[in-house]
Amino acid sequence: MWRTLASAVAALLVLFLGSLAFNAASGQSRWPGPLDFVRTNPWIVLLLLIPLAFFGFWQSPSRSRKAKDLPAPTTYRLPPRNTNFTGRDAVLRDLRQRLTSTNDVTTQVIRGLGGVGKTQLAVEYAYRYRSKYRFVAFVDAEQSDLVASQFASLARELGLTEVSTDQVFPKVYGRLVDHRPWLIIFDNGEKPGTLAHALPSGDLGSHGHIIVTTRVSGWSSRAGVLDLAVFGRPESVQLLVRRVPGMTEAVAEQIAEQLGDLPLALEQAAGYMDYNHTAPEAYLALLTSRLEDMIAHGQLTDRPAVVVSTLWQLSVRNLEADQPEAVRLLQLCALLAPEPIPLDLFTPETLAAAADPLVWDTTVGALAGLGLARREESTLQLHRLVQAAIRASMPDDVHVDTRTRLSRALLAAVPHDIHGDPNARARWQELLAHVLAVTKDDPPAECAAETAVLLRLASEYVLSIGDRSMALPLCERALAIDESLEDRDAELGFDLIALAQIHQDLGAPEQARPLAERALRLHESALPPESPAIATDLATLARIMHRLGDDEAALPLAERALRIDEAAYGPDDPYVSFDLIALANLHLGMDDHATAVPLISRALQIREASYAPDHLYIGYALLLKARAVHVLNDPTAADLARRGAQILHAQLGKTHPKTVEAFELADRVS
Repeated sequence: MWRTLASAVAALLVLFLGSLAFNAASGQSRWPGPLDFVRTNPWIVLLLLIPLAFFGFWQSPSRSRKAKDLPAPTTYRLPPRNTNFTGRDAVLRDLRQRLTSTNDVTTQVIRGLGGVGKTQLAVEYAYRYRSKYRFVAFVDAEQSDLVASQFASLARELGLTEVSTDQVFPKVYGRLVDHRPWLIIFDNGEKPGTLAHALPSGDLGSHGHIIVTTRVSGWSSRAGVLDLAVFGRPESVQLLVRRVPGMTEAVAEQIAEQLGDLPLALEQAAGYMDYNHTAPEAYLALLTSRLEDMIAHGQLTDRPAVVVSTLWQLSVRNLEADQPEAVRLLQLCALLAPEPIPLDLFTPETLAAAADPLVWDTTVGALAGLGLARREESTLQLHRLVQAAIRASMPDDVHVDTRTRLSRALLAAVPHDIHGDPNARARWQELLAHVLAVTKDDPPAECAAETAVLLRLASEYVLSIGDRSMALPLCERALAIDESLEDRDAELGFDLIALAQIHQDLGAPEQARPLAERALRLHESALPPESPAIATDLATLARIMHRLGDDEAALPLAERALRIDEAAYGPDDPYVSFDLIALANLHLGMDDHATAVPLISRALQIREASYAPDHLYIGYALLLKARAVHVLNDPTAADLARRGAQILHAQLGKTHPKTVEAFELADRVS
């Protein structure tokens, strides 16, 4: 303020003297406005301005000297600043706002997964706002029994000598009153109880901030909790592109996806590529094929001993000692997809802890409490790198046993009646990613049969939602596994008929026919003659023969299939609707539209009573009926086609070939 005042007075003096000179030179007898007072009383004005100017200039340097005399902020064990720190600006502003919301001692906890950057965030905060503090200390809190010795060292730093262990904490906080505002970071703290003795209480200290970084839950009653998530994808890409020469955004995006945007893993990847001069594309290939191995390679310049593969070892060791069933759950989850895992997948047959609700709740809670998983109301989700680290540490026999348990659990959980069960679609949406994760590698003998069935069922499901390209390799793998096993004739038949349906849907009926015929032979030799599986073979073979133009030979097959299913399931079962559609298609192929339409109408009625209004099977039936009635000049064809096309658009997307074909039909019959 005084510097500003001095400048203003100096400006007035210049104006005063300049005005006198102007007046003398111009001979003006009067000045405009208030300046005329200066003309008539110049010495009075001068006597007023000079003391003010001297006073202002005298005060300004004095204030500057006081500012220079403020002691520079003192730090204790604060790690070096990370020159590659990326992003987190909004989080840092939020942390600052939380800490400065009161003048009392404020404790703020930064909680998150190991490797998510909690320590780096706390250290960056200390450097970014260092000028706001007079004292900053960093305390390693991972081993709580060593915190007291660090405070004893901190006491000596503050000029305290011969402080007893039981008094070191109150003494330090008492001395910090003379160094306020101050900041102490407790890094990698465990449960609140382990640090309770080290945190200030009562009237100890003021104008101080405490930051605790931790992986564990349970802090909300003692402090504000800021949950730190992994990087957003733009932050991940930014870090990789800046750190790695030749890195393109496209490759960075894929590497970030493989590493789940975990900041430590991204830094480790950059370090690996820098040290080994590995091209980004080559690193991505290694990462994609050997994730479990790659997370053990690559060093951080400031933390050479830290790698992703060992991040969670201490937490797992603690679980092994306290809750071994939680370790078994962790291993089971490690073989599943990095997606939400429905907790009802785990039954007492899979994990003993699931038999008791309380034991189960604490078992699941242990993973969430230690920051190894994120728990929602009915799901549990692990980060993909936590999973990779756990998989890498599992002995071979444990891995085989875990995969066998999961294969059996999934086989019990997924709907087998994909076409007839109205809830099948929603359940498969929950479990498909996990089925694919468990079955992606060649199975051990202990769960080969279960793996084959899971693959076939998965192929049937993805075919039912229109994904033919994905269905084909899944079914081919199921068939190959069953071919390698003994006494699998019935299962081979199921694989073959599913494969035939896929080839038919792909527009290759000539490849589908021998598969369907072999399936029928196997089932007729292994199953009772009125088995619904035989009806499926007959109906599928009839559809294939229709595509090949042999409708007359196909007709008795479709009629026999309908009789078997009506006897097995009743006249209004969804499976009967498939037989009716197959039979109707044959009549349409023979230009007998009058016979076909009632069959389609009956199938549509069954499906509308069995499935959700937007189910694909209803859409297909609507489109087939639209084609049939259009030939009979029925005006309802346009409405039927539009409804069917809208269902396919909603379920398959605008560009799917079947959707495009449906809208073309709607335009044609309008």
